[in-house]
Amino acid sequence: MIPRFNPVFADLPETVFETMSGLARTLGAINLGQGFPDGQGPDDVRAAAAKALDTVSNQYPSMMGLPSLRSAIAAHYRHHQGLDLDPEREVMVTSGATEALAGALLALVRPGDEVVLFEPMYDAYLPLVRQAGGVPRFVTLKPPHFGLDEAALAEAFTERTRVVVLNNPLNPSATVFSESDLALLAKFCCRFDAVAVCDEVWEHLVFDGRRHVPLMRLPGMRERTVKIGSAGKIFSLTGWKIGFVMAPEPLMRGLSRAHQFLTFTTPPNLQEGVAYGLAKDDAYFEAMRAGFSRSRDRLAAGLTRLGFTALPSAGTYFLSIDIGDGPEGDRAFCERMVREHGVAAIPISAFYAEGAVRNLVRLCFAKTDATLDAALERLAGMPHAV
Repeated sequence: MIPRFNPVFADLPETVFETMSGLARTLGAINLGQGFPDGQGPDDVRAAAAKALDTVSNQYPSMMGLPSLRSAIAAHYRHHQGLDLDPEREVMVTSGATEALAGALLALVRPGDEVVLFEPMYDAYLPLVRQAGGVPRFVTLKPPHFGLDEAALAEAFTERTRVVVLNNPLNPSATVFSESDLALLAKFCCRFDAVAVCDEVWEHLVFDGRRHVPLMRLPGMRERTVKIGSAGKIFSLTGWKIGFVMAPEPLMRGLSRAHQFLTFTTPPNLQEGVAYGLAKDDAYFEAMRAGFSRSRDRLAAGLTRLGFTALPSAGTYFLSIDIGDGPEGDRAFCERMVREHGVAAIPISAFYAEGAVRNLVRLCFAKTDATLDAALERLAGMPHAV
């Protein structure tokens, strides 16, 4: 028998993330490519989840998530972002933010609907849109600021636009969109009656005094926004795969039906651990941001001393270096970096479908000082541009 697969997935090549992480394992390189922190995450959050194994039922919890976690999510976003959410009707727990994205796109996109995507973009967006039958419309954001442009939005939005996907803060560019950018996007969403699917998993990882502004809070957006968050990013527990979806009840009805036939539910003890963590006081979140900010500055300063040009990083786990416009390109540069210098990174061109930028390389700074210093030591002999 000749196997026949869905072409959306069958035609996908191995991602550069798999390639670089595989090379890092094979070669014993320091992996600054994949976005995960060193360490085990907060002791008290893990202890709460461990305790829940004995004190909370290990059978199927509610499809929508444990009531304790949904209440904690609503309270958390009321306190930190001024959102008024009904925990019973407007909050759902998913098995990670990627499942939340998949469910949202499968629920909202009908065959032939147009979906506005901003590139550079997380690699799951495009295949999920295509699997749902959507037609992607790309808006290419330009370095170094990666801001929104009204003319580009006017070209992308049409009467067939159904959904726009926004990642804020933006991975891989480490951009935090300004309130004027968000207001501009909100204007287009309202004008074209489009639903905004907001991937806001990095919302607590913003630096230098910035505060995250959810698109849902802007005028006209409360009834047309699906907001997605991630406990894995908030608590440096990426393997837990606990995501949150927040949306008005009319949208949530469809989102919950898609979730029902994807993962249905999520481990209850981990949900209890996250519920505990979301109620932590402001000092935890401030200290967490300060710690990542110090790591960002340590890596950026070290790269600068070595002659690299580091771009600003306003949020996420990442910063980028500019390798110049030479003939080698970002992917070849990354392969040489991991093979010859023992440090894995990710070429930014991997995050584009059309207008790829080929002079930027992304590195993850969510590591211990020892890991960052060892990586910098290995990079000391590498030319800073090609």
